[in-house]
Amino acid sequence: MDVFDVAIIGAGVVGACVARLLSSFNISTALLERRADVSFGVTKANSGIIHAGFHHDPASLKARLEVRGNAMFDRLQADLGFPFQRVGVLVAAFSYEEMQTVDALHARGIANGVPRLEIVNRDRILALEPKLHPDVVGGLWAPTGGVIEPYRFVFALVENAIANGVRLFTDWNLVAARRADDRWLLSSEDNQTLAARRVVNAAGLYADEVSAFLGGEELRITPRKGEEYLLDKNAPGFPAHVIFPVPSKNSKGVLVIPTVEGTMMVGPTAVEIDEKDDESTSPENMERVFAQAARMVPSVSRRDLITSFAGLRPALPGEDFLIARSRKAPGLIQAAGIQSPGLTAAPAIAELVADLLKEDGLALAPNPAFQPGIPRTPHVAMLDRPALEALVRQDPAYANIVCRCESVSEAEVVAAIRKGHITLDGIKFYTRAGMGRCQGGFCTYRLLAILARETGLPIEAITKRGKGSYIVAGRIGETPDPERNGGKSNG
Repeated sequence: MDVFDVAIIGAGVVGACVARLLSSFNISTALLERRADVSFGVTKANSGIIHAGFHHDPASLKARLEVRGNAMFDRLQADLGFPFQRVGVLVAAFSYEEMQTVDALHARGIANGVPRLEIVNRDRILALEPKLHPDVVGGLWAPTGGVIEPYRFVFALVENAIANGVRLFTDWNLVAARRADDRWLLSSEDNQTLAARRVVNAAGLYADEVSAFLGGEELRITPRKGEEYLLDKNAPGFPAHVIFPVPSKNSKGVLVIPTVEGTMMVGPTAVEIDEKDDESTSPENMERVFAQAARMVPSVSRRDLITSFAGLRPALPGEDFLIARSRKAPGLIQAAGIQSPGLTAAPAIAELVADLLKEDGLALAPNPAFQPGIPRTPHVAMLDRPALEALVRQDPAYANIVCRCESVSEAEVVAAIRKGHITLDGIKFYTRAGMGRCQGGFCTYRLLAILARETGLPIEAITKRGKGSYIVAGRIGETPDPERNGGKSNG
């Protein structure tokens, strides 16, 4: 049986940050993910905002870790090369009553230690963001805010962690745990077992179930659904900065977000639901989101919509993060209730988890072989003509454009597959193939063909996001397999 010093349950952004940090120490670490690839849970549908740190109370763990995490992204980006830009955040106020809330946000941000925070008047905010509605009266300017591709961040973190010795197990769904000989024996749904001296619960929506398996605290995770709407790269409403409304008591509100790759998003909603797998969107919420977004940026239009999606945030009662040694289960570190600003805070959460592991008696001697960086895969869309021509001379597959909308080459798709991303969504998140205006209408078959060639899988065995999400139901003339999703596509 494999025995590890630490097993991390959950390979979203928190688990990935913890894995990468622990790989810098001379210990053995396992990263366990219930889905087919890392970042496929809560993280994949994140808004991709690196928050500045003015929304949360200075006494909260959220506020402390958010500001610390924000400051860590420049170094991480230099090491790992994921897409990240500090475009800045604006909070737009449309009445003098809302400006009173802006004053409170400014005071909170100053108390939290947010640098370069500024209250701005109408002329200043319109100079910063001319696409705002002319009725704006002022707002808050936070230049340290930014945007990121959350899944590519996680992919880079995990790739680096693996290169430094972490073992990744995907399709590994915890169903039982027991304590024996000062170790946790963890069992998966498909009867795999491994042992770990300590466990980090970073299981997102399922952190309550993981805690129960290990005899830890009784947690109550409530899924909070957020619907997002993605607009084309040519959308006239594309802003230069992330635009927030003045928040209400229970929500940051509907945002207008320039993504790091040049599309834009509006959303999210915030509705508590019961089901942990309900990722549906609705016409009613779309109407509401676009109406609220257009109040801030009038040129936002549904005509530019190319797709919609929903993400589920794992909310705990009381709203703050729970990051602590379990008081009930030995060797268990809880990292639960990590909703917004969890993406921003994740690098700092990893530092706190490492400190808690040390408090629990784990020796964290430096790993002398640790390398902080990863090899970079060239992206055709980012290259000028001379650089592309030089690259094509080395590998002609860079001249074969598989995805026209995002200018993704065959070579980039092959690189993704060889790094272990063997679903359509894994390739999409790694390369952006299928993320453009046609949403895979041109490239899906080409991606399937490359996947089949590189993996040896028949096309009908390839999935969109893992078990049950087949793209092709079968071949014409064959009888569909009733065990395989009723013979129907679930892509």
